[in-house]
Amino acid sequence: MQTILKHRFIFIVPFLCLLFFFCPAPASAEENSGVVLVITVNGVINPASAEFIEKSIKKANEKKYEALVIELDTPGGLDTSMRNIVKAMIGSEVPVLVFVSPSGSRAASAGVFITMAANIAAMAPGTNIGAAHPVSVGGKMDKTVEAKATNDAVAYIKSIAASRGRNVKWAEDAVRKSISSTEKEALQDRVIDLVTKDIHSLLIAVDGRKVKTASGIKVLRTKHATVIREELGVRQRILNFISDPNVAYILMLLGFYGLFFELTSPGSLFPGIVGGICLILAFYAFQTLPINYAGLLLIVLAIILFILEIKIISHGILAIGGIISMIIGSLMLFESPSPFMKLSLAIILPAVVVSTLFFTLTISLAVKAHKRKPVTGAEGLKGEIGIATTDITADNGAIKIHGEIWAACSDEPVTKGERVIVDSVSGLQVKVRKV
Repeated sequence: MQTILKHRFIFIVPFLCLLFFFCPAPASAEENSGVVLVITVNGVINPASAEFIEKSIKKANEKKYEALVIELDTPGGLDTSMRNIVKAMIGSEVPVLVFVSPSGSRAASAGVFITMAANIAAMAPGTNIGAAHPVSVGGKMDKTVEAKATNDAVAYIKSIAASRGRNVKWAEDAVRKSISSTEKEALQDRVIDLVTKDIHSLLIAVDGRKVKTASGIKVLRTKHATVIREELGVRQRILNFISDPNVAYILMLLGFYGLFFELTSPGSLFPGIVGGICLILAFYAFQTLPINYAGLLLIVLAIILFILEIKIISHGILAIGGIISMIIGSLMLFESPSPFMKLSLAIILPAVVVSTLFFTLTISLAVKAHKRKPVTGAEGLKGEIGIATTDITADNGAIKIHGEIWAACSDEPVTKGERVIVDSVSGLQVKVRKV
């Protein structure tokens, strides 16, 4: 027995050694403590960008990274998305650094709140921050609603600024008076912590600084940290792309075109499927944009007028009404003082021209096809000319037409070889008369 155990032990020991040397050990928090995650947010703050930032913060906390750096360049965005980002930043155990860069970038509107909420706020030379007055995302606000929104935003940004030790008065003026500052002015007014040219300089500059996170005071060790960059995922890229007002507008028109094709040509399937997908994507985008339903109804009215132009003789009046309705509806579709929330005229004018030509051409072809005389079957024989192959009486006879022999009858006698014209069809017999 001892000999057997001895031999088994001889085989087990090398196996355990192989496991020890070749199986990787699980990564520890210490191994990731010298890693800095860097993400880039360039564009409007919307649900897609909010999801990206929140997931990055969650990943940095799970991996126990040294810090997360958000390279920011934004004209602003949705209040709800901004608040979700700020909550994730304040609740993070890993320090979050916001770096407004590269040169020429800005942190406006919602970007001010995000920058203020960072543990370390930095800006590159040639950047600016400010203009955080709230704007409507569903039409114009009356004075009472605007005052409520402004006071709410002021209280929120003052709370953020106070918790991060930043200039509370400047933060309030950024909301109430829409003031903006250059990077040097922001540094002087204690809005940000430093001005630096790039990520490398930033990590060196903040090394050794103490910051307050959700888990307590943390000393940053970033001078020799490994930088890992995270990019937007495919899903987030798609959501971010369709949230652009111009893209959402085009998707809506394509949706209308596709469904119209499907209704006029049942069974084609492909246009209906594509149209349905485009409309759903457009409606998803609309929930993140300042949609004006009066403008949307005017666009629908324009499409109806284009259709009626073919059905009713109006000498172009309906078509002109459709063009005017579509232009006004397109201009009204997104109502916001922010230019990034508005439609471009370079998109509206071609869309109106294409829509007019599309509906006019498509419906006119459909009407012509509907009015065209049948060319096949029994109905296609009416009015056709044939040759009598026998004498034709009121009871019987035969003609040759379209290369076929048909039984025929006639109210007047017809002799063999005469040309006849078909008046009607009854079953397999045609009634004819002389040409």
